[in-house]
Amino acid sequence: MKYLIGARGSQLSLAQTNWVIEELKRAHHDIEFEIKPIKTQGDTDSRPLFTIDQKGIFEKEIDKAVAQNEVDFAVHSLKDVPSQLDDTLTLACIPKREMVNDVFISSDNSSLDSIKSGSVIGTSSLRRAVQISRKRPDVVVKPIRGNIETRIRKAYGEIYDAIVLAKAGITRLGIDVSFTELSIEDFSPSPGQGALAIVARKDDEKTIQMLKKIEDTDSRLEIESERALSDFVDSGCRFPVGAYAKSNGDTLSLQVSAFSVDGKTSIYVNKTGSKNDPYSLGKSAGEELCQKGVNDLALNWREKVEEWNKK
Repeated sequence: MKYLIGARGSQLSLAQTNWVIEELKRAHHDIEFEIKPIKTQGDTDSRPLFTIDQKGIFEKEIDKAVAQNEVDFAVHSLKDVPSQLDDTLTLACIPKREMVNDVFISSDNSSLDSIKSGSVIGTSSLRRAVQISRKRPDVVVKPIRGNIETRIRKAYGEIYDAIVLAKAGITRLGIDVSFTELSIEDFSPSPGQGALAIVARKDDEKTIQMLKKIEDTDSRLEIESERALSDFVDSGCRFPVGAYAKSNGDTLSLQVSAFSVDGKTSIYVNKTGSKNDPYSLGKSAGEELCQKGVNDLALNWREKVEEWNKK
């Protein structure tokens, strides 16, 4: 039997999809796979990600191909997948998650702590932008676009002195580059960071069962908790909430952070609950965020982004 997989044509997406294929082949020796590259809005729109007022810009076209039976399933970076999927689709499998940390790459091997004042640091993430500014208010943070390889090259160019991006992408691509790992305490990751999402049709039970062979139970529970939080507070590229869930024995912990657009106001939530109900843990963390005033922070962010859009 042969399965057709939808994925973006970027090197990272293809590397992730090929990794999934290898894992599936270990579990199913008699199945073949073929990748169908599909271009998404995120691949063709050159604006900074946080100025695009639309969710799912890296997955919508691919998931549409799944829903219309053009491909059998899709492989995504999970942080790019909206918390609400099309009614005909399901998050069929979450394989073992990679490290969730962000990393700092600079042209002179400086760390974020040691890089000179006034340095220009590139990031594609609002969350990272405010976290950089909170830790180093004396540097300049600018938006950056391009795939991982392109962004790394720009760190050694004329515009940027350094960049911040996710460690998971470097690991999956096997890129040999010097970096400083940033702590989760200072750089709380995007919900779902480091994880892959495999999306299939809800009624395709055979494919779902095939994919479940490479599911990682703890990664699934962690992601379900983080996505429940995202769904509750409606976080995304335009309103950065950092969240990291960690499985430990019979319990699940969830650390959440949110910041004002100037970085001066912060809200932190730490919750622990049963692994049997990750959704309630995420919802509870979201409720506490709201009680602590996260909606006021969200309004400030949206106003700022609207200002950027008008420039």
